[in-house]
Amino acid sequence: MSEMQNEQSFEQMLEESWVSIHKGEVVEGSIIGVNAEEIYVNIGYKSDGIIPKSEFSNYPTLDLTTAVTVGDSIRTKVLRVNDGEGQVLLTYKRLKAEEGLARVEELFTSKEEVTAKVSLVLAGGLVVIIDEVRVFIPASLVSDSYVNDLSEFKDQELTFIISEFNTKKGRIIGNRRVLLEREKRARQSEAFDKLTIGDVLQGLVKNITDYGVFVNLDGVDGLVHISELSWGRVKSPKEVVKVGDEVRVRVININEEKRKISLSMKFDDENPWNVAAEKYAVGNVVSGRVARMTDFGAFIELEEGVDALLHVSQISIKHVEKPSDVLKVNEIVEAKVTDLNLKDKKISLSIKEIEVIAESKQAIEDAVLEMAEAHAAANSDEVVEEVAEAVEEVVAVEEVVEEVVVEAAEEVVEEAVAAEEVVEEAVVAAEEVVEEVVVAAEEVVEEEVVAAEEVVEEEVVAAEEEVEEKAAEKE
Repeated sequence: MSEMQNEQSFEQMLEESWVSIHKGEVVEGSIIGVNAEEIYVNIGYKSDGIIPKSEFSNYPTLDLTTAVTVGDSIRTKVLRVNDGEGQVLLTYKRLKAEEGLARVEELFTSKEEVTAKVSLVLAGGLVVIIDEVRVFIPASLVSDSYVNDLSEFKDQELTFIISEFNTKKGRIIGNRRVLLEREKRARQSEAFDKLTIGDVLQGLVKNITDYGVFVNLDGVDGLVHISELSWGRVKSPKEVVKVGDEVRVRVININEEKRKISLSMKFDDENPWNVAAEKYAVGNVVSGRVARMTDFGAFIELEEGVDALLHVSQISIKHVEKPSDVLKVNEIVEAKVTDLNLKDKKISLSIKEIEVIAESKQAIEDAVLEMAEAHAAANSDEVVEEVAEAVEEVVAVEEVVEEVVVEAAEEVVEEAVAAEEVVEEAVVAAEEVVEEVVVAAEEVVEEEVVAAEEVVEEEVVAAEEEVEEKAAEKE
């Protein structure tokens, strides 16, 4: 046999030893090389196979050099027999995705929980990968509460269920919210069994609204209404606490049917009215801050949680048209307590009484001084007697004046208290209406957010389908 025949025979044998492959075929090979961008695979063909990084995984940050090792066996799918450079283009992720679809469909049917890492954060939700199958979790299904910044979930592992599986529409949807709500209900049930009215607990401020503060008690939320934040008057809950604060609260009501807990940050031993009977007894002269003013008077804050009414008629001995003509908000004033109602927690004040008494005393002092001067000049017992009689008459006049002033003040105070009660009832009614409007508005906003997320989700899915179609056309 000639040398040429031997060479032909060898080439023929070598050609016959190579496997025959075609596009779409699943082949198994051995990894013979790897770098940051490609994996080289011996598939028993005359040319080696190449798996680009983009065809190995949907995770863009994956490091190929740590993901595979030379000598590992790997199953792949042929994309092109000749990639233009004489090599075979292979894909690992598409084969894995085809096999993964079966698993994802099974997860959808069984509603089994699955854990996967977040690979991509979009405006409308998160993308996770299960066996190279992309699963979209809309923002509304990421958590059981509104999430302002989804980027906090980047690269985190989340546990969820597959709530929708529709390969025709390209919709594979994950739902984490349903699991969180299930856990929350379980915690609430356990917490409701343990909680009793009167319990004092430590909690963290989770959320602040116009009408109160939500405090987390070991996984269960309770509401501290704005009226229960302090013994004093609170305009906004943000004046008292901020999100993340640790607060001491007292359980004041448990609604098992609605699963709601009402809390209070007011404690009886801190109630300033406990010592009001002695501190603000009728006749005491006290000082306080002008907190707010109305047409009928000014409310004076004697201390946090204790307000008193200074009626416009009791502001000065002179005629006052309206309180703002004489007083300013936050001004410190001194007044006499003319009425104390511990039952209704109402105190009435008068600056006018202090001025009347001061003027009477001044008149007495002037009269005594005048009499004394006369006595010194005449030096007679008759003048002394006149001085004594004059003093007695002035003191009697002072007592009558004080009685008249007190009587008039009490009548005015009674009218003012009645007016104040009407105003307070109107304020309470208005606050309840505002609270209902705020709650309704929050529900509407949440519904709009969910609707917007669904629209974004559909647009994202449509965009992905268009990209895949263009990629398929190029192939």
